[in-house]
Amino acid sequence: MNKAIDYYSFITIEKQMMEKADLSELSFREVLAQHRSSSGEPQTKEIVRLALEKLKASGQEVRIYDSSKQLLGLAVDGIIINDGKPLIFKKNIEKALSGSYAYTVTEDHLLYFATPIQDQYYQNAYVYEFVEDISYFYAIMDQIRYILFAGAGGFIVLITLSSLWIARGTTKPIKLLLGAAQSFSRQEFRRVHLNRKDELGMLADGLDSMGRQLHDYIQYQKQFVSNVSHELKTPLAAIRGFSQYLYEGENENKELQKIYAHLLQESDRLTRLINELLLLSRFDKAGSNELEARKTEMNELIQQVATNMSAKAKDKGIEIIFREAEAEAEQEDKLMTRLYANVNPMLMSHAIANLVDNAIKYSGSSSLIELKLTHTPSEVVIRIRDQGIGIAGDELERVQERFYRAKNASTANGSGLGLSICKEIVERFNGYIDMESQIGKGTTVTIVLPRA
Repeated sequence: MNKAIDYYSFITIEKQMMEKADLSELSFREVLAQHRSSSGEPQTKEIVRLALEKLKASGQEVRIYDSSKQLLGLAVDGIIINDGKPLIFKKNIEKALSGSYAYTVTEDHLLYFATPIQDQYYQNAYVYEFVEDISYFYAIMDQIRYILFAGAGGFIVLITLSSLWIARGTTKPIKLLLGAAQSFSRQEFRRVHLNRKDELGMLADGLDSMGRQLHDYIQYQKQFVSNVSHELKTPLAAIRGFSQYLYEGENENKELQKIYAHLLQESDRLTRLINELLLLSRFDKAGSNELEARKTEMNELIQQVATNMSAKAKDKGIEIIFREAEAEAEQEDKLMTRLYANVNPMLMSHAIANLVDNAIKYSGSSSLIELKLTHTPSEVVIRIRDQGIGIAGDELERVQERFYRAKNASTANGSGLGLSICKEIVERFNGYIDMESQIGKGTTVTIVLPRA
């Protein structure tokens, strides 16, 4: 910035020096015109003397050089000096003899400005040089620089304060709206209001209206599902009972017995679906304090689930292995450690059993399902790993949505609610579910819960 100020400001000084040099050149040429004759030593000295007399007051120092760069005359502070030995910048003289202006500025702020003087043949016969003290110019530049920097500093402070004020008035409502949108995505609806008439206020009103409508719609939808599920239980129980009676009573017609078996199977599937819908309805209505969470030992809980599911796995030729959590180094019991989490044992058993059931359904015979319990200082980690058909990467996020089934899930019966129920159960106890899978290589489901 300093260089830019010096550069653009010095252009003004340069123009002034050029104008002064042009006027001095005209005066010098007038002297040449008055004494135009054949050149000679006496005549040259006379021209130089007359030129110095006319131009000696045009600068702090005035010099005249010939075409061979020899100093012919010198005047200092308006006084002609003979045999003087001033500081000479030869490059200035050489450049002037080539037909251009030339100048040099010394450290003590003296400007040496040289200009060529042409004779009647338009040849650069002389060089006229004057010296100016431009300390005043640098003093003015220092003042301008100080004013500019002070003004820039004040402007930066003003802009900073203005930006902070604008940011505070703008980002705060934006954060409020963003927080409301994130709450809506978690189905946590609350009033959104900004006491302002601009576009942000209009956006807040629109978001508030949308939130109320979504809340009413979701509540209506949940109530409808709950009511329908309850209403279907009684007729479905009757259908299943008659199907069971017909299946057990038909011993002669095998085709008819297959039809009754199919009716019984579909009745059982619908019963499971309705039970799952009712369980989801219970989650939607219940608060966290209604789920009866208590401190539960997770090794025992998972071992019980593995034992209960082993018979179903064995029918399909699948082996279930449970690896208990290893003891911490400082514990006396080196075989296992007791890990606790605040959960509802029945619901958490249901969630883990549901995940193991999925692993059994989507795994082939002679495969392995591993249940492993690990821990960190603050978390209990349950991993369920199978060697089944796997899930495509672009479907991993969606399989935990209600009623969503992966494209390759048609190999087994299901409602698309199992994983969503597991997700609801785990999240109600402040945990989360993570899934990793590869097509044809299997799936690993990880449940993470806070340690009690």
